[in-house]
Amino acid sequence: MINTMIDLEEIRYEYEDPGDLLESIAARGIAIPVQVACDEQGYYCVDGRKRLSACRILSEEQPKFTRIPVMIVNDYSKAGSAFWGNTRNRH
Repeated sequence: MINTMIDLEEIRYEYEDPGDLLESIAARGIAIPVQVACDEQGYYCVDGRKRLSACRILSEEQPKFTRIPVMIVNDYSKAGSAFWGNTRNRH
């Protein structure tokens, strides 16, 4: 998993009414990164549609909500040797 910042426009998701979350994010920002995954078309939301929807609404008046913290859950580019099958300790 990799934590980073991504432009809201780069994430595919279905809008969901953010409800009370809108006020919370407006006041405090995103406390827990949105989980996204990557495929050949780019990023898509795994968890956090309400947070994304709130940021979409807030970004219309506050540019700071156009880039949001995300956790990329299927990016193995920095995975250790155990991921690639080399589980033997070679000290």
